[in-house]
Amino acid sequence: MTHTEHSDTDRQGLSYYPWWLDNLADDATLEGAAMSGTARGAEAVRAIVVKARELYEFQDFSFTGDFGENGFLEIYETSVQGEPLKVVVTVTRNTEGQAQHLAVLHQPRNSLLLFSRLMHEKFAHTPLAEHFLSDKT
Repeated sequence: MTHTEHSDTDRQGLSYYPWWLDNLADDATLEGAAMSGTARGAEAVRAIVVKARELYEFQDFSFTGDFGENGFLEIYETSVQGEPLKVVVTVTRNTEGQAQHLAVLHQPRNSLLLFSRLMHEKFAHTPLAEHFLSDKT
């Protein structure tokens, strides 16, 4: 999907599906402004991305596409519990074309903090919870 190919169902229905989610390297990594540390392994990265998408009320993309030799970029706006959230996702591919490293920037800060706390709740009682803020932090 390019920045000109939008429809109301895309915005409301989250119909965009990232190609890289089913093409993660076994040793893929994910880092983000809403996270502490680095999530490692395709299973952990996939779990975090899937849960994050469940929190998004919509995704309104302004850009998806390749950059450089090994990069892919997504830029979109969303909201979480009514709070606006701007998101930039960078994906770096390995030599086999698999998604090797993801970096995610969420802003503004107040929405980022809300998102991180909600992600902690979604992963409560699992090792992935340690990557996100609890109500106590």
